[in-house]
Amino acid sequence: MSVFFKDISPGNPVKKGDAEDLLKKIGVAIDDKDSDDYNLLLAAVHDCAEHISNLPDYQPVPDTKQYPRENIRRPTQEEQEFGHAWAHKFLIRGNRDGGPMAGKSATVKDCIAVAGVPQFYGSDAFPAWTPSTDATVVTRLLDAGADIVGTSTCENFCNSTASFTSAQGTIDNPHHAGYSAGGSTSGGSALVGSGMVDVTVGTDQGGSIRVPSALCGCVGLKPTHGLVPYTGFTSGDAVDDHAGPITRTVMDNAACLDAIAGYDGIDDRSLGAGEHGSHGFAEALRSCPATGNAFPLAGIKIGVLKEGFGHDAMQPEVRDVVLDAVRKFEQLGASVQEVSVPAHMEGPAVWTIQQRISGTLTILGQAHGRRGLYLTEFEHARLPWTTENFRKLFPSTQNTVINGLYLMDKFPGLYGKTMNIGRQISDAFDLALQDVDLLVMPTTPFVAPRHGSRGTPRQCFEPTIGLTVNTAVFNVTGHPALSLPVGFAPAREDETVALPVGMQIVGGKWQEKMIYRVAHEWETAFNWRTCRYMAKESQQDDLPKVQYTVEVSPVVA
Repeated sequence: MSVFFKDISPGNPVKKGDAEDLLKKIGVAIDDKDSDDYNLLLAAVHDCAEHISNLPDYQPVPDTKQYPRENIRRPTQEEQEFGHAWAHKFLIRGNRDGGPMAGKSATVKDCIAVAGVPQFYGSDAFPAWTPSTDATVVTRLLDAGADIVGTSTCENFCNSTASFTSAQGTIDNPHHAGYSAGGSTSGGSALVGSGMVDVTVGTDQGGSIRVPSALCGCVGLKPTHGLVPYTGFTSGDAVDDHAGPITRTVMDNAACLDAIAGYDGIDDRSLGAGEHGSHGFAEALRSCPATGNAFPLAGIKIGVLKEGFGHDAMQPEVRDVVLDAVRKFEQLGASVQEVSVPAHMEGPAVWTIQQRISGTLTILGQAHGRRGLYLTEFEHARLPWTTENFRKLFPSTQNTVINGLYLMDKFPGLYGKTMNIGRQISDAFDLALQDVDLLVMPTTPFVAPRHGSRGTPRQCFEPTIGLTVNTAVFNVTGHPALSLPVGFAPAREDETVALPVGMQIVGGKWQEKMIYRVAHEWETAFNWRTCRYMAKESQQDDLPKVQYTVEVSPVVA
């Protein structure tokens, strides 16, 4: 430290009393006799910060020679689909030598860095910023042979499961205009669900892959936490951060996961993910010995999660379509039983507190403590916050900050407790998954709602209330979860409108192959597009019942 004392710059702005003023903000003070020393130390750290600020940043250098960016443009209204599904259109041609994704067209969500392509992040609170690097998943898609044809619109700060919150415009459900495509991977899910692109890579911090996949009739996987590196993503919360593929088939989903999974040497979330290219998800499906047999799922135990059907928001028609889909597992040779994990019901509250606090710190530019790539260009574009740009945020993002600041002020230490209880919920699911291979439930409790109104904050929230009751808990626990389309149910507002229903399949951590196997066999045997809601009495009550709880020592408040 002595070198700093000797070399305090003449223009250093720190002055007597600054240390005291900083501490007043948290309600504490220092001894008057120590004031000069602490202000001198503050001046020293200022100079240190100036020095670091003037150093060049260290970003991975994309190979734009092998993968040049062609015709980057903001699409005209004539080029748009489903309202405003495209953020930017362009073409980056994938590896011409082929690969597992050769011939596939792909988009990436507009929170994933593509060098040279402006990124909105669903917002207009600040000018679009342009990354200088490619996210790891972008490089891996290209190396696997996929052609990336654009970035797809995401919801405002990836902070909603609606599809009308993006500053770039509303995205319609591909199955019926005027209805939500879900969010926050809204544009990509609409494009994949319609067949206009083969795959999109999305993000999921509470359901943002699985919810739009369910609403748009796609196969969407939130992998085990860390399986796909988050390098080059604009993050909401490192604990909840998941990236994964959205496709029309399970096989394509597995092939895409093969392309993007595995540690990249940068993101500490993916330290346990294994070597890139070593997973063999698609090959496991192709070589599964049960495939083609009369009972390909013989010996597989499916647990129907009681609590996943018991929410107040559950639409009866969705419940019955999913239960019919579950019964089809028995036709494939699997055994089916009801399983109760009461801790599931605590998931939404735990997720809410944990995400509000950590999400606030990220929005305010105060996220820290992880080894990885920090998108400094994005931070410079949006910080510092002012009343003018804060007011441009959608109410869901403003609410996150308000909630987070309140919780940190009124409930100090609560974040740590939510993390402990989250681990308790994870243990409860792990215990249940010792006796059954997979758990199933509706992905969302109701089909796509009509678009909401950009009116009062309450009106903005109303269409999506309850939509993540079965999804957010698995962001807390980190278990892999896939949404598989299994039929149609009527819209709540209009019974003549048929909209997709998703069944969520949840496995043990790192058990994506089991999830894929079961989903693929169901998909192969049954055409979900012909499965329609038929009014009849639920058969849920005659399933064998098992309840799992985990006894742990009380958490100290």
